[in-house]
Amino acid sequence: MLTNLMNSDPICAPATAQGTGAVAIVRVSGDSCRDRISPIFGPDGLKTPIDKMVSHKAYFAKIYDGDAFLDEVLVTFFAAPHSYTGEDSIEISCHGSTYIVKRIMELLINNGIRLAEPGEFTMRAFRNGKLDLSQAEAVADLIASQSKAAHDIAARQMRGNYSQRIKSLRQKLVDFTSLIELELDFAEEDVTFADRSSLSSLLAEIKTEINSLSASFKAGNALKNGIPVAIVGKPNVGKSTLLNAILHEDKAIVSAIPGTTRDSIEDVFNLGGFNFRFIDTAGIRHSTDDEIEKIGIERTFSKIKEAMIVLYVTDAASFDKSEVRQFADIINDPQRLFVTIANKTDIYQGKITDNDGITLYISAKQGTGIDELERTLVGFATTMSGRHDTLVSNTRHYNALQNALAALNKVEEGIASDLPTDLLAIDLRSALTDLGLITGEDITNDEVLGNIFGKFCIGK
Repeated sequence: MLTNLMNSDPICAPATAQGTGAVAIVRVSGDSCRDRISPIFGPDGLKTPIDKMVSHKAYFAKIYDGDAFLDEVLVTFFAAPHSYTGEDSIEISCHGSTYIVKRIMELLINNGIRLAEPGEFTMRAFRNGKLDLSQAEAVADLIASQSKAAHDIAARQMRGNYSQRIKSLRQKLVDFTSLIELELDFAEEDVTFADRSSLSSLLAEIKTEINSLSASFKAGNALKNGIPVAIVGKPNVGKSTLLNAILHEDKAIVSAIPGTTRDSIEDVFNLGGFNFRFIDTAGIRHSTDDEIEKIGIERTFSKIKEAMIVLYVTDAASFDKSEVRQFADIINDPQRLFVTIANKTDIYQGKITDNDGITLYISAKQGTGIDELERTLVGFATTMSGRHDTLVSNTRHYNALQNALAALNKVEEGIASDLPTDLLAIDLRSALTDLGLITGEDITNDEVLGNIFGKFCIGK
């Protein structure tokens, strides 16, 4: 956990990943960082003295380990407040040798520059007003993004559109809460400054906005972490063969023996810029004496509840419309996609008629129809990502929104019950605090901030 929350002492860390490469970057930031870094260049390592460097300009330099030459580098100075952290900062671009990076770090530490803790650079950016908390968290999400969809969500959040919506909601509440607080100051005179009908209208407006943001969480979280796709159906209909066909590898064991898949098998695959988390589940049958298979079937239904997309695989030769409809009714969620897969068309050449919803005809064994299935999945993901102007993907933010909503519901109930002003004020303050937790406006607990930034990588 991050412990040096309020320090401005100079810190350093490699800003590039470990391993050998053409170039590596070492980052330095904090008070007196220019004075502390000067000795590593030796008497003739810099043609331009470091205190004369122009901000945002790169300079050629040589680094010395005592009297021994270490490396030729580029040094870039970023003057406060026009740097990532808002402090004076320096970046050293050296050759990507792990030995060189290690020795530069040792030289910096020997000159009184402390090794940065995980997330400390971004923590300082937050503390110095360069980023709010939701934008800072988006930096970590951007670094961790494994798909275009996850990248786009993080990039939008980092640009501050989401923060502005939260701040706008909060400001409306602040303005009205100020009137409520003013009433408390004049409680003995029985003066009303905040019209209750106006407050009710404001609450309805803010609740609508919060509900809209909260409703986007399921899609945002799925797009960020991989859209869960459950492959379900009776035993021996080709679920594992379908998974292997989609992944283009033999991930799951394929056998003609019913009940081969006893547990869920998961793998992530990127299609059209979206990560899909495919889950091959145990075959569903109503009676089995195998206790392990029973547990697998129970887990199948658990995975179905988690999935945003359910692929119900059937044998084309024994297609049962009532069976499919019965299973589709279990899903019954307009935000989820249910697709019937009529498999083994290489064996059965007939045509299924009178069916509901989306039915795709494939041969997982021969790979026919897989392209159409992939287009269906990408189409759904594209629609899902465009369904909301702003996508909430952070669980902490979602919980804060839900808590704020609960507090506003209490305010509404209080108005309906004609509760005293001081009780309304308590719940209004609670809602303000919950919304402030998203952008960091009301976070004063160092432990909370330490936990958030402690999850970042060192050097960021």
